[in-house]
Amino acid sequence: MPVYYRASFDLYQIQVMPPRLAIVLKGYPRLSETFIAQEIRALELRGFEPCIFSLRHPYDPDTHPIHAEIEAPVYYLPEYLHDDISRLLRACLWIIWKPGFWLSLLTLVRDFSRDTSRNRLRRFGQAIVMAHEMPDSVQHYYTHFMHTPASVSYYASKMTRRTWSISAHAKDVWTIPGWELREKLASADWVVTCTRANRDYLSKLASRADQVALLYHGLDFDRFDQKQGVGSMHDGSDPENEVRLISVGRAVDKKGYDILLAALASLPDSLHWRFVHIGGGELLEQLQRQAHELGLEEHIQWLGALSQVEVLSQYRDADLFVLPSKISADGDRDGLPNVLMEAQSQNLACLSTRVSGIPELIVHAETGWLVEQQNCQQLAQALETLIRDPGLRSRLALAGFERVRQAFSMDRGIDILVAKLHKSLGESAPT
Repeated sequence: MPVYYRASFDLYQIQVMPPRLAIVLKGYPRLSETFIAQEIRALELRGFEPCIFSLRHPYDPDTHPIHAEIEAPVYYLPEYLHDDISRLLRACLWIIWKPGFWLSLLTLVRDFSRDTSRNRLRRFGQAIVMAHEMPDSVQHYYTHFMHTPASVSYYASKMTRRTWSISAHAKDVWTIPGWELREKLASADWVVTCTRANRDYLSKLASRADQVALLYHGLDFDRFDQKQGVGSMHDGSDPENEVRLISVGRAVDKKGYDILLAALASLPDSLHWRFVHIGGGELLEQLQRQAHELGLEEHIQWLGALSQVEVLSQYRDADLFVLPSKISADGDRDGLPNVLMEAQSQNLACLSTRVSGIPELIVHAETGWLVEQQNCQQLAQALETLIRDPGLRSRLALAGFERVRQAFSMDRGIDILVAKLHKSLGESAPT
């Protein structure tokens, strides 16, 4: 199990091989970001010895088994600057003598004229602390998410004159202004992102044609025991043999769970099903109230956040995975949800929506089922069709299993990432 601490360079001297790569994250470890954890561990297995800088301490009570395997030490930045004024002051006294600081300060002044939020100042302060506490051996910052983590790396890279890069995902791409995207793109060595829609959008804003690359996170299938067979042959006609529906996702607007509950409420009373939701989130209580008002309480289990081992067990007991993703009013949306790939890896038929990168994974009526986002009637019709037809569920499950194994292995993306990181570090990739 890695040791989590607020590190300093002196503490870090105990490492035999000093890191040349820092991975910058919003929070670590997180149950909802297994794709990041599997990527970090894969990089370690490819010979990298990174350190991790996290803008927040963990708030999930549990971790996944893969977190115990990650060896990288973790540096926690002050989440709120007033929480550790003395630490910030020490960093400021150190950084003001660095030529890069004044360039970063000019950048902040320009940015603050367009975004006067306190959050902008907070990220600059975190960048000062990160620059101060970054091991001297680190040459490159690799940053997940284009919004707040990228802001910290953006300012810190100017202060320390180190190179940096970005892995862009979903909300971070679609909910920040174009000027900020352009300037971060211009500053970064390169950007990878997990959907074609993201790549095409960011490429239009990039200053270099080849700067943005498509990189599917994929799955490390060695970590997933293969489920034998597909789901049950239940068709919803027997109250003693309900069709088991499942969804894994945070209770936030872009997941579309309000639409799903409305669709479930419109199903015929003669249809027998049970819905299991896994995940926490800010809207969980609101969704539970909605389920109560719709008279669905007896049909739903709210299990909260679970470890990946427990989630996989739930997949194997289910008949249909449902994720009704939608584009929120502020532009927030899913990228390519890993939970869909996880479900398919367990021979589970998937029903989702035509949002962002989801159609890149699910081919409608071939490897899964897709409906239009926020269309309650379509979703209800699809649910009824798939509940009543276990043969169709089986065909979709098998085809989805074959496609995810063939086209969405983690190794492909790691190969791309390793090559880019070695280039940024001035190294030749090992053959």
